[in-house]
Amino acid sequence: MMMMISLHFASPPSPTLVSHVASLHTYLGEVEDTQNRIASVDGGTVLKLPLFYLEGVVLFPESTLPLRIIQSSFLAAVERALNQTNAPCTIGVIRVYREGHQFKYATVGTTAEIRQYRRLSDGSFNVITRGQQRFRLKRRWTDVEGFPCGEVHIVDEDVPLRTPRDAFGKLVPISNLRDRCDSSEMSIFTPHRDTDEQQSQANSEESFESGLTLSEKRLHYSALDSIMDDWTSIDDDQVVSTSNIQSSASHSYSSKSIGCSGQDDKNVSANGKIPVSQGEDQKHYRLTSFREKTDLNRFRMTPRAFWPFWVYRMYDSYHLAQRAADLWKQIVGVPNMEAVVNKPDILSFFIASKIPVSESIRQELLEIDGVSYRLHREIELLESFDRVRCKHCQTVIARRSDMLIISNDGPLGAYVNPHGYVHEIMTFYKANDIALRGRPVLKDSWFPGYAWTIANCATCETQLGWLFTAANKKLKPSSFWAVRSSQVADDMR
Repeated sequence: MMMMISLHFASPPSPTLVSHVASLHTYLGEVEDTQNRIASVDGGTVLKLPLFYLEGVVLFPESTLPLRIIQSSFLAAVERALNQTNAPCTIGVIRVYREGHQFKYATVGTTAEIRQYRRLSDGSFNVITRGQQRFRLKRRWTDVEGFPCGEVHIVDEDVPLRTPRDAFGKLVPISNLRDRCDSSEMSIFTPHRDTDEQQSQANSEESFESGLTLSEKRLHYSALDSIMDDWTSIDDDQVVSTSNIQSSASHSYSSKSIGCSGQDDKNVSANGKIPVSQGEDQKHYRLTSFREKTDLNRFRMTPRAFWPFWVYRMYDSYHLAQRAADLWKQIVGVPNMEAVVNKPDILSFFIASKIPVSESIRQELLEIDGVSYRLHREIELLESFDRVRCKHCQTVIARRSDMLIISNDGPLGAYVNPHGYVHEIMTFYKANDIALRGRPVLKDSWFPGYAWTIANCATCETQLGWLFTAANKKLKPSSFWAVRSSQVADDMR
């Protein structure tokens, strides 16, 4: 029997009202800590590990993954992992997905460390693992004991940097150029070493410039014109004053004046004005006016580079981490990212593991190499996240404003049922076009005090997840929806 339902709250309750024991996986019962674990191995290391192929699951470093092991072959895999010497208590987790009638295997996965486990009376295992390091699957085979094994290559992760800002900031400020002026145009490329204070800066610059051709060096300096040009858009009068330009001629940013050849006075009239013909480039007017009206000291201290400062910030891992953390706070709210905002690599994996998007997009995030590139994609996803659609019929089933945070871990988490199937779910206060099947069941609930009911898409009848209803009237909220990320469409607009 199926019943269509759509619940609405006039005002969504606070995320903190839902019990946080959900993230502790207390439904698995008591578990024991494992011994002799290793935190990580060096990037580039090749390991042979038992593999767990999980449909609908993408594991990231630092994420928790619960497992219930029932099949004899996978029981042997856990035993092998607990006792292996090269990577004790470690397994490999790979996403498997369907294409038509075939199963496909992802080529990038994550090692999982078995943190806790419990052997049950029937011989099965309840296991809690933690994602460790990304790997690339080199080859796979079936062990003699019947479980999948694989040779994996641990990804050598890049270190979060302010690069290219680091290289950019080591170049000598423009104000130092005045000390380099020489009658020869090439003198502007000679490092200045008047003081010990400038020694390290000069050395950094000398190594940078030594690899440039003459035309590249000219471009290097003339690029600074573009910085001011980007910041100026005003229209100037046909006649401009040259008093300020003359007083700072040796500090001008144009490719001509930076050679310190002196101010050209041919066209300067007696009253100190430069007549500008209407055929001249408007860019010259704006630049000249800008120099006249602006304190150039701030620009003289600007390090020299090929591109404006904002270009470099686009690839600054720390700047991107702050942007992503701000967006997360605005859109999701929980958990607070301030503790890891200065660790862009950890933050990028955390957002990827908790962002409420489809499993295929999360696999895409897992496969991205480079912290700044992953953060760029996450910022793009957070900015575009608005609706949740059924993967099969594109029906809108929930909106961003309906999102519910059920634990300190964030809006998305992995849970395992008694039959060993792992589901990654995102939770919402309300949902649309959902049909319920069956009666509420309290047994084996992931959320203590809540009964679950199977929820299908009312349009295509695909199982989307579950409705959880409070068995105790004192629990808040009285109900919420859990939607499987594997059944969510990539389109979030």
